[in-house]
Amino acid sequence: MKTFALAAVFLGAFVPAFAQTSGAPTPSNPPPLEEQIYPPMSQRWFFGGGVGLGFGDVDYVYVAPLLGLRVTPRIDVGVQPFYQWTEDDRYVESFSTTDYGAGLFTRIHIYKGLFAEADYQYTSFEYVTPTFDTIRDNHNAFLAGGGYSIPMSARAAMYFSALYDFTYDENEPYGQYYDSPWRIQVGVAFGF
Repeated sequence: MKTFALAAVFLGAFVPAFAQTSGAPTPSNPPPLEEQIYPPMSQRWFFGGGVGLGFGDVDYVYVAPLLGLRVTPRIDVGVQPFYQWTEDDRYVESFSTTDYGAGLFTRIHIYKGLFAEADYQYTSFEYVTPTFDTIRDNHNAFLAGGGYSIPMSARAAMYFSALYDFTYDENEPYGQYYDSPWRIQVGVAFGF
C-alpha cells in the first residue's frame, strides 16, 4: 500500500511537468487581460440604420442612421436619430409634416443571435387637425422586447426585433406617434 502511495506521489509530481512540455508552447508574454476579453475600441464600433421612401397619395422620405458600440461581448449600446418628411394628398387640402427624434438602445445578446433589447425614444412630430392645421407634439417612449441577428459576413449582420411601447396610450388620439404599441424593426449593421 505504501508503494502504491509513493508511486502516486511520484507520478503526480512529474505528469503535470510532462503535460506542459509535450503540448503547444505557451506564449512567454501573454497579452494584457483587457485585450484578451475585448477587441480594440476601433473594432467594437458598428453603424447601420434604415432608409424609407414612399410615393403615391402619401409621399414620404425616412432616414434613420444608427451608431453603436459593443461594450462587452454580450452588450451593445447605441443611438439612432431619425427624420421623416410626409406629404399627404388624400384630402381636399394636401398637407406636409416633418417628424424627427432619436432613440437610445441597449441589446443583451443571449444565445446565438437571440437578443433582448430596451429602448428610450424621443419623437417630435406634427399631426393634422380636422381644420387641416398642423400641431407639433412630443412623445417619450420606453420600449422592451427581443430580436434575432443573422450574420451576413464577419463584419455585417441583419437584425429583426419586436418591441413593446410601455408608454402607449390608445385613449390619446393626437398625442401618439404610432398607431400600435408594437414596433417591428428590420435593419442592417456593419462593423468599422
